[in-house]
Amino acid sequence: MRGCFERYLRNSVTKNLLKRVENCQECAGVLVDGVRPVLQISSQAKILIAGQAPGRKVHESGIPFDDASGDRLREWMGIDKELFYNAEKMAILPMGFCYPGTGKSGDLPPRKECAKKWRAPVLAAMPNIELILVIGKYAQDYHLDPTICGKGAGVTEIVKAWQRFWPQALPLPHPSPRNNIWLKKNDWFEAEILPSLRSRVDNLIRS
Repeated sequence: MRGCFERYLRNSVTKNLLKRVENCQECAGVLVDGVRPVLQISSQAKILIAGQAPGRKVHESGIPFDDASGDRLREWMGIDKELFYNAEKMAILPMGFCYPGTGKSGDLPPRKECAKKWRAPVLAAMPNIELILVIGKYAQDYHLDPTICGKGAGVTEIVKAWQRFWPQALPLPHPSPRNNIWLKKNDWFEAEILPSLRSRVDNLIRS
């Protein structure tokens, strides 16, 4: 009974925290496209997808990774949409919860205010996380030990060192179609990393 009560309390805390995040207006004055936090959390989740920030399509739908990047990420993980959007299995927490807008060379970086205000309390509300998929440089700078690859290391160098973070975390390049050239140049990524990723995801989901 005590275990059930503790889970109930954790779930209540997480739900209340999610409501607070969804009502956040921290960046309302600077987000041209408006405030719409997009994330997926649960105190029961074992896998955390730590990304960058929602793109325009995700901003419009309100569904994380509801785009070509999501299709590729689910393929990398070896799971379908039903499992991907099961919050009790999979948490999705970008560095910036809202779409940051568009700059000269694509989407702007995640707003720094978001991680500063929300990331620590949201992570603390998910004590069962056993694997963090760390997508892109902004998330890697936050979640990974910078001394492992050295300050200033790029995404390629960090992803190549994946075994040094495994099995608690796995650095990944962004699954965006814009990275097709990178994936072709670095064919070791799919051959070396994805089998381990799929096996670990499957084990965590079944456990």
